[in-house]
Amino acid sequence: MMEKIALAGLLPEEIVSCLSLPQTFRGVQIFKWIGSGVTSFESMTNISETLRTELAEKAELRSSAVTNTLKDPDGTIKLQITLHDGLAVETVLLTDRDNRKTACVSCQAGCAMKCAFCKTGTLGLVRNLSAAEIVEQFLFLEKTAGPLDNIVFMGMGEPMMNLPEIRKAVAVLTDKRGRNLSGRRITLSTSGVIKGIYDLADNGPLIRLAVSLTTADENLRNRLMPVSLANPLPELRKAIAYYIEKTGKRVTLEAALLSGENTGAESARHLIDFAKELDVNINVIPWNPVEGLPFKEPSFEESASFVSMLEKEGLNITLRTRRGRKIGGACGQLGRTQSQPPSQDTEDEVF
Repeated sequence: MMEKIALAGLLPEEIVSCLSLPQTFRGVQIFKWIGSGVTSFESMTNISETLRTELAEKAELRSSAVTNTLKDPDGTIKLQITLHDGLAVETVLLTDRDNRKTACVSCQAGCAMKCAFCKTGTLGLVRNLSAAEIVEQFLFLEKTAGPLDNIVFMGMGEPMMNLPEIRKAVAVLTDKRGRNLSGRRITLSTSGVIKGIYDLADNGPLIRLAVSLTTADENLRNRLMPVSLANPLPELRKAIAYYIEKTGKRVTLEAALLSGENTGAESARHLIDFAKELDVNINVIPWNPVEGLPFKEPSFEESASFVSMLEKEGLNITLRTRRGRKIGGACGQLGRTQSQPPSQDTEDEVF
């Protein structure tokens, strides 16, 4: 049986070409319907029944399917999505205090970066996701929660290792003929792949960049984040500075706090020295527990002390609110699908 064409990752011109449509405007019609979230060709009411039947024979609007949905009391939703080959990825809907909704999407099945504190890093890399599989995550979340405000490539996988497909997905989601999401509302988070940062700066798309730094102590980062061995901190800093200068955009440095590892005065000083004279915001993220990993959450006092040391140096600090922990949907937890028992965490707890 002929494999059907996954349309979610195609622009109108590509839809016309792949389906050999005789009328080019049909590509725009189909593209607009896909961006609106329809899940069947029968819903495309401005297309003839004959063409709808032909489309259903040749193509599919979803190459993947939602196979598990978990909801946290704080409003976070995690979807387990099974791909056409049986692999599974997870995507998360995050809602902030202002009720803005963000899709946290995956770009790979598994991850090769092996960050010591990340659940996904224990899985290993199976394969990259296609642009269609990436876009479908966003569409599934919109079907679940309504229109979304932002998308972040912070789910499973290292985005810089799948940049071509991310570019395609961004092109689809930002195209004015379809979903028309603003590029200002898209963020890509990398563990620090220097080549990718230069590539993104030089070749786009023009989106926001976040770097998962965790620590600016070279020896400690080499141990916690093996990516640092081939992407040393001095060169990473140069790449970040280049991105800021080339794009005019502030970069976010993400620091996952691990109790007793990177929360002391020395770690703070390393981070201060790294960040000074860079146009960056530091996103402080108290580590979220992952079963089987040998780390501990920082206490409130430990986190507050670390944040205070950074603030005294005039750095821009954002404190991460706890979200999605009960469903394994928080930062670093993707890769498990079971719900967690209720805890004493409150919805708005912040370090």
